[in-house]
Amino acid sequence: MKLKGAGGVGDYDDAISPVPADSSLRTIFSLATQLNMFTDHVHISQAFVQGELLPGDGHKRKGYSFSLLGCEEDSRYIYRLLRPLYGMLSAARAWHTTMSAFVEREGCEPVVFEKSMWRVVIDSHRIPLGAHINDFVIACANRPVLDAFRKRLLEAFEGTYEDPSEHYLGCEIAAGPGCPSKQSRQDCEQDALPVLRLSFKSSTTVPRKADSWHRPAPD
Repeated sequence: MKLKGAGGVGDYDDAISPVPADSSLRTIFSLATQLNMFTDHVHISQAFVQGELLPGDGHKRKGYSFSLLGCEEDSRYIYRLLRPLYGMLSAARAWHTTMSAFVEREGCEPVVFEKSMWRVVIDSHRIPLGAHINDFVIACANRPVLDAFRKRLLEAFEGTYEDPSEHYLGCEIAAGPGCPSKQSRQDCEQDALPVLRLSFKSSTTVPRKADSWHRPAPD
């Protein structure tokens, strides 16, 4: 794929959708741990078909298709696309553009270079959030503010509330009275890392200090 040049040739910007690094999403959980925040997981159903077609899709934003698999073919008709379909090169970018427009209307600002992570302050309460395609992680120390934000998200897009986050990439997020979230390495150390023949160094700081990443597990 190529970046679009002066002549309009290139499809990188139309096809590639930003996703946050795993370490960036872990940062939300680390902040939630340090700042005593609640963390929620929201899944958007069939996200790509909830996006808006991009200006470059089809001819003047009008795209057409043959009948879909399983539908009866009729030579008198063609089908106009009203939404991106899974399999379209631009489907992921179209969803990201639509989803980004929503969070920006909510007053969210992108976090530095991560185009799928945002932050916003509502009623003096900070909300960091990230989206890995169609899965949102949202954190806030105030449960009513977090619930209201999540409700607006699910009013804008069809999806489901997957309950408070408990696990992410080997980190366990345990909720309890007076301590909305805490991180544990137990699941990761006992289950995930041995499969990859990796183990943690000795640091237990969250967020972890420099040079506390993984090293090969001893034989």
